[in-house]
Amino acid sequence: MSTPLDVIALRGLSAYGTHGVLPDEQTNAQPFVVDLALWVDTRAAADSDDIDDTISYAEVADLVCGILTGPSVRLIETLGSRIAVAILEFDPVQGVEVTIHKPNAPIGHPFSDVSVTVRRGTCDPLPI
Repeated sequence: MSTPLDVIALRGLSAYGTHGVLPDEQTNAQPFVVDLALWVDTRAAADSDDIDDTISYAEVADLVCGILTGPSVRLIETLGSRIAVAILEFDPVQGVEVTIHKPNAPIGHPFSDVSVTVRRGTCDPLPI
């Protein structure tokens, strides 16, 4: 029986990017907000109290903001997938959930949120 993984979360990370289907979205930056959950076995880090035995959420934030501000994509599904794949490159991360929020999506109707959630790797259910 495997040991349940721990979750490191980063919520509300934001940056401006030029992502979207409409031509205007490809040239005029708009805000994107990202919520992350990373499934990691943190027992070694807890025992050693050493950052080298876990994942630096500052490095993860830098990576995500680099992708958000980087080359344009049309779909937030693509953006979420690119972020997830990049985060899984960090050695201790075994699974990741990435939620991309697009608060200024050009919908033409009042809305409170538009988001897409992408899960890659081993992701146990999150507690409610």
